[in-house]
Amino acid sequence: MTFGATALRLSAVCALQLGWRPDEFWNATPAELLAILQGADRQDAAPPDPNEIQKLMSQFPDGAAGDQ
Repeated sequence: MTFGATALRLSAVCALQLGWRPDEFWNATPAELLAILQGADRQDAAPPDPNEIQKLMSQFPDGAAGDQ
């Protein structure tokens, strides 16, 4: 299968399963695409526990509580 044919199939999968537009597909790295598609298939994955959520919130803050 050629690169073009493979890219067309993957972009269709991303559009249908993830709701991605073409620019979102083309701006994703191959590693990001693989991680997202593997994660989309994992129905049995456990949700993060409260400690993991707190750790993620510390690493990726959305802003101060008063900034609404």
